[in-house]
Amino acid sequence: MSIRVLVVDDSALIRDVLKKMLEREGDITVVGTARDPMEAREKIKALDPDVVTLDIEMPNMNGLAFLERLMRLRPTPVVMVSTLTTKGASETLLALELGAVDFVAKPNADLSGGLETFGIGLRERIRAAARADVRARSQRETGTQAPLKWAGSPSGALIAIGASTGGVEAIRAVLTRLPADAPPIAIAQHMPAGFTSRFAARLNELCPHTVVEAEDRMQMRAGHVYIAPGDYHLRIERSSGILKCRVEHDELTSGHRPSVDVLFSSVAKALGSLAVGVLLTGMGRDGATGLGEMRKAGAHTIGQNQASALVYGMPRVAFEEGAVVEQAPIDAVAERVVHALTRLRKAA
Repeated sequence: MSIRVLVVDDSALIRDVLKKMLEREGDITVVGTARDPMEAREKIKALDPDVVTLDIEMPNMNGLAFLERLMRLRPTPVVMVSTLTTKGASETLLALELGAVDFVAKPNADLSGGLETFGIGLRERIRAAARADVRARSQRETGTQAPLKWAGSPSGALIAIGASTGGVEAIRAVLTRLPADAPPIAIAQHMPAGFTSRFAARLNELCPHTVVEAEDRMQMRAGHVYIAPGDYHLRIERSSGILKCRVEHDELTSGHRPSVDVLFSSVAKALGSLAVGVLLTGMGRDGATGLGEMRKAGAHTIGQNQASALVYGMPRVAFEEGAVVEQAPIDAVAERVVHALTRLRKAA
């Protein structure tokens, strides 16, 4: 049974391009299009689509205002089709906070810049969105909880986190609960260039830590979070007892750059048992192999559970392959990390 999609964009050209791209492989059907949120509201009621694609800048009502209303009144999987600009990146991250499942960068006005690649990415995100349980997520959201208190972690420890679809909100939920003096935290979130700097800036506003986009050879410090830059891998190395970021633009790994497998594998080599690995929501299998390497090296590994994951893909594969020591709902992940680091400290 095909996935039924409603395309919402004020450009007739973009609506036509999206329709053609979505229907190319036969498993997705565009059941309707709308040029603004007012028309979209009526068509959602009439057509009951499985997924909605949504632009942000539209007449009559801003796409963000429409998204907020839609998620509150009729939770529906939404994929944002966003412009790849600084303003567009900020608005897209806000859309993900409001409940959008994922986003894809809109093709250029002249339709250059890799339409085939754009189409592949768009279809992948629509398929993942169709499986996402946005209604359950909407019912679970209870606001930000205060950071946990603890007696501290062992010297030289590190927390590594990986995520994809649904990861923006899942990462925020974990970071806002981790103590401000937590050991260095390294994060690989599947996100293109141009978005990760805004992602880091937004987390820096919301979390008790200092959050930055990682730079090559940057020394890692407690209370700091390092985000893998879009289109670059993040690896961790230890030199003379000092942890450093290595940021490199080499080949795709597990289909991604940044890749969670690359981050986790480097952590397994550099830190062994002095690390905690966390694999959150996302489609595919990136992270499962690297998390398995971390577990074999003695690290404590945590996978987000199915009930709380927007897309139970990456953590499911890791669990099935034996890479996960324990599964936990998203609102308990930070607590499990703290417990693991506390045990490490007592054993040191």
